[in-house]
Amino acid sequence: MGIISSTHLQHIHAMHNLKYPIGMQTFSEIRERGFAYVDKTEYVYQLVTETKHVFLSRPRRFGKSLLLSTIESYFNGDKELFDGLAISRLEQDWEVHPVLRLDFSGSSYSSYDDFISQMDALFHGFERAYGITPLSPNAFGPRFGNIISCAFERTGHKVVILVDEYDKALLETVDNEPLQKKIRDVLRGIYGNLKAQDRHIRFAMLTGVTRFGHLSIFSDLNNLRDISMSEQFAGLCGVTEKELHQYLDTGVHDFAKARGITVEEAYDSLKVNYDGYHFVVENSPDIYNPFSLLCALSEKRINDYWFRTGTPTFLMKLVTKGKLPLRKLDRLEVSVRSLSDVSFDLRNHASVLYQSGYLTIKAYDAEFDMVKLGFPNLEVERGFYEGLLSAYAGTQQEDTQFSVRNFVDDAREGNIGQFMLRLQSFFADFPYDSFGLNNLEQHYQDVIYILMKLLGFYTHVEYRTSSGRIDLLIENADYVYIMELKIDKSAQEALEQIDRKGYALPFQCKGKKIVKIGANFSSETRTLDDWIIIE
Repeated sequence: MGIISSTHLQHIHAMHNLKYPIGMQTFSEIRERGFAYVDKTEYVYQLVTETKHVFLSRPRRFGKSLLLSTIESYFNGDKELFDGLAISRLEQDWEVHPVLRLDFSGSSYSSYDDFISQMDALFHGFERAYGITPLSPNAFGPRFGNIISCAFERTGHKVVILVDEYDKALLETVDNEPLQKKIRDVLRGIYGNLKAQDRHIRFAMLTGVTRFGHLSIFSDLNNLRDISMSEQFAGLCGVTEKELHQYLDTGVHDFAKARGITVEEAYDSLKVNYDGYHFVVENSPDIYNPFSLLCALSEKRINDYWFRTGTPTFLMKLVTKGKLPLRKLDRLEVSVRSLSDVSFDLRNHASVLYQSGYLTIKAYDAEFDMVKLGFPNLEVERGFYEGLLSAYAGTQQEDTQFSVRNFVDDAREGNIGQFMLRLQSFFADFPYDSFGLNNLEQHYQDVIYILMKLLGFYTHVEYRTSSGRIDLLIENADYVYIMELKIDKSAQEALEQIDRKGYALPFQCKGKKIVKIGANFSSETRTLDDWIIIE
């Protein structure tokens, strides 16, 4: 797949610097201005020739809008834009069709009036384009059906319908059930035309982050094919390993040169930070996050680019309600069926995290039709825990990153007394009551766990040994810190457990300084009230 002409490929490799289409979602602009393009047009050809009504779920910033724009250009008959791409040798007819694109991605839905106003403006644009007299303004279901049939009659060609981020309005109103229901009823009437107007439709595709396919919004659309977990279309969005080498190799060489590393090291660094997504239970290619990958190649440095664009509010709702099993996030086991839908009350946390791109498929058990989920890469895991700590601590994420850096510096330099004072101050400022959790002990343990996971990205954190479970072990080039944490007990009890279970024994032959720390939290003062450090 993804074949381009040898002449075009030579031209790409001859360029000193690739131009990266970061944030660009219009296929024609990318092609006309000479930006790098990973050829997905063989997939497009398969879609438009082998399917009719299609639904695709992918995480945000994964190229869904660009995919729809590419399909739009294809049905507009813009043949010249596809010169040198795979579809240029596959398609012969290039038949033009009227395209109706409903784009929900750039709008906000704070009220029902806002939603109605935006839908009215969208439909009015369609009606103006095809000289259609509007039906009753707010009867959006019949109105859209009229637009489809009239567009077919005016042009003599069947209609193409493309819906971008169909679930945006539903996700934004997840905390307002009455508003969400009113919006859902309108959308159900609109989407019902995909079946009612089938004879006038050439192709229809809906994209979104979540798969709400069975929550009545598509209840009557038994002709809608969900390709979200289709092996045939697993690489439809994102960048595969093969595509990275084929289309972006020049960029990787430039990245390596700028960082002063080998090309092999550059590929390894990009892989560990941005690769690892799997959208099929078996035989799935590794998929890179396209947004982060292009940003890294453009800026020639590793960073958490995907997380800079914002963490979805519905994910933080899971956190504040205490519904996330933090210690199991890297090894969740769920049924394949559970990944196929989401309830609006967000009880199915595994499905929410998978569909939004925070977890991905790591392994499959065919006998029980179960999958093991985990973080796809370092960017997601690191950014996820930073987001969690920021939510728990009530700070901006930049302040959280600064705090983590201070903790890391203390650990690296052996300033463990300062480390403990910093931890005490951190908890003293902690807005514990904003979460309404009944189990304060569990809440503190979660915060410590998140903080130590973050430290683990910069030092080395372990939790299990052959002699038992260590609450915290930080190991770097010079130090081994062994910490046991108690709540409403004493630092001495914590220290005695370290000695009784021999937690220090595995590290005595490493030639590093071993530091044992016993600490206690007070539920009354809600911070550390006692600790003992033995060096």
